[in-house]
Amino acid sequence: MFPWGGLSCCVGAAALYLLGRSSGRDAEALRSVNRVNQLKELALLVDTACKIVPLVVSISGRVGSDTPIKCEYSGLRGVIVEETAEQHFLKHNDAGSWVQDSALMLSMNKEVPWYLDDGTSRVYVVGARGASGLELTVGSEVFEESGRSLVRGTLDYLQGLKMLGVKRIERVLPTGTPLTVIGEAVKDDVGTMRIQRPHKGPFYVSQNTLDQLIANLGKWARLYKYASLGFSLFGVYLITKHVVGFMLERRRRWELQKRVLAAAAKRSSQEDDGSNRKVENESESTKRDRLMPDLCVICLEQEYNAVFVPCGHMCCCTSCCSHLANCPLCRRRIEQIIRTFRH
Repeated sequence: MFPWGGLSCCVGAAALYLLGRSSGRDAEALRSVNRVNQLKELALLVDTACKIVPLVVSISGRVGSDTPIKCEYSGLRGVIVEETAEQHFLKHNDAGSWVQDSALMLSMNKEVPWYLDDGTSRVYVVGARGASGLELTVGSEVFEESGRSLVRGTLDYLQGLKMLGVKRIERVLPTGTPLTVIGEAVKDDVGTMRIQRPHKGPFYVSQNTLDQLIANLGKWARLYKYASLGFSLFGVYLITKHVVGFMLERRRRWELQKRVLAAAAKRSSQEDDGSNRKVENESESTKRDRLMPDLCVICLEQEYNAVFVPCGHMCCCTSCCSHLANCPLCRRRIEQIIRTFRH
């Protein structure tokens, strides 16, 4: 049987190794970005930077917007709002019991133009929802029970459902949240500074600082490395165990086949010796039969020349047969005596 367990461990180790390398490369990429301490320095840095190579920078500030979104349930003001509505119900399964389940009814995303402000200047952030590290705060979580009526309850029961209610969740990026954004810094035609996803390089929007992001990526890279090493060793152990067991089984079968062949050869030689001895014994008995005359077993003087019926034995002469009632060999009753002649 093929060692699928060992092969799966090796494949998992390879995947973890690739994840570790990716995390390590991301950490190195973050170390190489340009740190901007004050946003007012970013415009000068963009003007003096080379126009061929993208300028990837790290900036920090607080979230702001000229047209923030006001959340319906929590009342918070944010720049990115995600609203979801889940229908919760009890479902009648095949076992005859009720189990709780849910289904997504509504998923809505809103985003308005927003920027980071550190008191010295502001920089707009573009495409933040596709960045790594973005975490939205749960603004509100409301559960609205379904209205109960006899007709609705009967219909739901016939369908194998019991409606419990709707759970509405608001996730929001509130204004005033301190963020660190890592991306490509560009200036548009009217001189507005913005941060966007670079064609090649890291793009992060996170509440952690740059040093914290580098430390977290390094920690995950080491964790993936150790996990990959552990899975590799365990996979090699399983494969080696299977190979050793297969070789021992092959050796055991080969030795067993060898013993069987040796026993068969020994038996064949014994049978050959027995057949040779049998032939020799038959030849000796034939010689003895040729040397010994066919004499009557009673008188031992005349040759036997009578056959007993019905047993068929021929061992006496006609003279001695007249005095017999039973065959001297099988003790069967003699019904008739037939004389024989030799040519």
